[in-house]
Amino acid sequence: MRIEFYKYQGTGNDFILIDNRGDTFSKKDTKLVALMCDRRFGIGADGLILLENDNSADFNMVYYNADGRPGSMCGNGGRCIVAFAQYLGIIGDAARFRAVDGMHTATIEGETVSLKMNDVTALRKKPQYLFLDTGSPHHVQLVNNLGAYGVKTEGERLRYGLYGKKGSNINFVEPAARNTFAVRTYERGVEDETLSCGTGVTAVALAMHHLGKTDKSKVSIKTRGGKLQVMFEPTTEGYKNVYLKGPAKQVFKGSWPC
Repeated sequence: MRIEFYKYQGTGNDFILIDNRGDTFSKKDTKLVALMCDRRFGIGADGLILLENDNSADFNMVYYNADGRPGSMCGNGGRCIVAFAQYLGIIGDAARFRAVDGMHTATIEGETVSLKMNDVTALRKKPQYLFLDTGSPHHVQLVNNLGAYGVKTEGERLRYGLYGKKGSNINFVEPAARNTFAVRTYERGVEDETLSCGTGVTAVALAMHHLGKTDKSKVSIKTRGGKLQVMFEPTTEGYKNVYLKGPAKQVFKGSWPC
């Protein structure tokens, strides 16, 4: 038996996608997931995603971090699975799917996917940073000279030292242009910097608006893997109608021997 897989990337955030509508993938085999995601001994990816049947949606998204453990919501992974679902013929140019944080909707035009994220009602402001949950927990911190910043070292220190074993994703941000911000992210589960993080990009856009660094409801975010856009509506409680928009591309497909 061999496992057929597809490799997708969204602004450099890369994932192994598997069609598991036949329920053939062993979801308890965390060692297998970690091995497949390994960049030297496996396929190489920031995470693995299963597309499964769902009784009340087009499909269900099951996400694993690169360490093999089940993960929280992944924004770029969500955009990639929408592109994958269209490739499989499950959807047309719109989707409604279930993820670990609930239902999501999305539209797709060419290689561009716009994904509706959950509303955000709790933003915790501290003197040096802001914390919020956009489907995954995110620490957002403004820094100078982002290009030379020690993202892995400082991200690891904050991920464990400030947030304990459960941890948080850590985002370092610097203004880049009008209503545009550059971000570098240390992701828990990957335990390293990734080229892009969808829930992180979303968190950064909302945090910058909350801090008064922009007064616009459409923000561009530059990651090391490319550019994404975040649109939202401010409310008295936080933010609603939050959308993450950007490219999602199939890289290659193959089969994994079992």
